[in-house]
Amino acid sequence: MLNVAIIGTGNISPAHINGYLQFKDKCRIVALCDIYPEKAEAKKSAFSLDGARVFSSHKELIDALGGELDLVSVCTPPFTHSEIAVDFLRAGVNVVVEKPMASSLYECDLMLRAESESGRTLAVIAQNRFTDPYWRLKSILDSGMIGRVLHAEIDSYWWRGHCYYDLWWRGAWATEGGGCTLNHAVHHIDMLGWMLGTPEKVTAVLSNAAHDNAEVEDISIAAMQYPGGTLAEVTSSVIHHGEEQAVIIQGERARVSAPFRVCASLSRENGFPIKNEQLEREIGAFYDSIPPLTYTGHTAELYDVMCAIESGRRPFIDGHDGRRTVEIITAIYKSGFEERTVSLPLSPNDAFYTADGIQKNVRHFYEKSASLKNFADEHITFGGGNN
Repeated sequence: MLNVAIIGTGNISPAHINGYLQFKDKCRIVALCDIYPEKAEAKKSAFSLDGARVFSSHKELIDALGGELDLVSVCTPPFTHSEIAVDFLRAGVNVVVEKPMASSLYECDLMLRAESESGRTLAVIAQNRFTDPYWRLKSILDSGMIGRVLHAEIDSYWWRGHCYYDLWWRGAWATEGGGCTLNHAVHHIDMLGWMLGTPEKVTAVLSNAAHDNAEVEDISIAAMQYPGGTLAEVTSSVIHHGEEQAVIIQGERARVSAPFRVCASLSRENGFPIKNEQLEREIGAFYDSIPPLTYTGHTAELYDVMCAIESGRRPFIDGHDGRRTVEIITAIYKSGFEERTVSLPLSPNDAFYTADGIQKNVRHFYEKSASLKNFADEHITFGGGNN
């Protein structure tokens, strides 16, 4: 039985709490922690976590229960992830941290070093991998049925109202670490890294088109170059009504995507296309043959993390996956603000390697004009177009 604590009881914490509560034979939630303890008390009551203790700081929690804890979920703002994760790993506690892994590559490396030195497990949330459309899309790519990937289009379209950035930590480089590229498109950029790996070069532009109460971008467009001529384009946005999201892969033999669609072409004698109906049927049949996941989303990933801890294996999405995503995002910021193409990997000597370096080298599109402690309505959305 794993003793679990939730660090940060804001909007995303119910996804973790509900996930753990699906596996009462594997774990029990013994503590909730938030700098606003009344929020933790509210979650304790809402989810009937009668046995859980409430703490106002993660250090206080470590002092009180560190020796009894097996796993913590870090659900706090991005600028706190590294310190909290490192402290728990050094205390001998396994950690799963919400996206993004951290605000900088330097902080990611601190977390990976703490994991290595402690012998504990570090996992990073990227729950969209654990959905049937993306799971099946990755299986098609791995099968080789579409041939070599030539182009990927990543549409990370979200919509957030102007007041979204009134929350105290959102919309500021120092606390949120970035805008939609880091905090929304992180899901789809993780998907790109999972499916295609790390690009060689990144060229990007950034803007804040609709949120003049935020320092950070609300849209970015990036072009990425891979070995062998493969290209990818990533649009990260919180200004797209409808929140249609998609990963579209063009291969040598066919196009596939999530939401699922398949198109395959053969060449006529003059080079113009004719539909390859047989390949479309084969790919469709392969897609349909893949069994649905037993669990999805946060629940599936938390189950994987717990199984990894119990068996001693690596979690499916580990700290190296989380770092790769942060590196691609950092390259987008570096390219956009330096207005040039950036090569990967980024060096520890790079100006964008640390959070301080990022803050010194980005520009404020606007200044924050509000700083609310919390919203009364905690309803959040996870986007659309994933089926």
